[in-house]
Amino acid sequence: MAVISVGFIGLIVVSGLDHRFDLSHMAPPVAVGGDALVLLGFAGIFLVFRESSFAAATIEVADDQRVISTGPYAIVRHPMYAAALILLAGIPIALGSWWGLLTIGAIVPFLIWRLLDEERFLGLNLPGYRAYQSRVRYRLVPWLW
Repeated sequence: MAVISVGFIGLIVVSGLDHRFDLSHMAPPVAVGGDALVLLGFAGIFLVFRESSFAAATIEVADDQRVISTGPYAIVRHPMYAAALILLAGIPIALGSWWGLLTIGAIVPFLIWRLLDEERFLGLNLPGYRAYQSRVRYRLVPWLW
């Protein structure tokens, strides 16, 4: 999470500097599309928190925790990460920054590493998670992965 957090800060800084110094040239309708992605990402994160009170920044299993398989969790196993990626893609686009989009390439491998580590941990420590994995095939992107 530390690397992902630094990557997020980098995304904001690079996008902001790109916007400030007008390094990228992006059509205004594209930037409006970035605004829509930011809203969509925040809406997805809201739905995740509404569906599961167990969503947290740390990988752990609470005493009363159970597998959540409804709402966005019925589509992908990691809807918070999926929504975060949409949000992360939207920020530099909303700021008109092609350079900011490049920073996402540095964040994604660490996000996938954390996702796989989380699945390993939950499979070992959360009763019913293995069955959930077999029911919900996609980790992050529906019909792809």
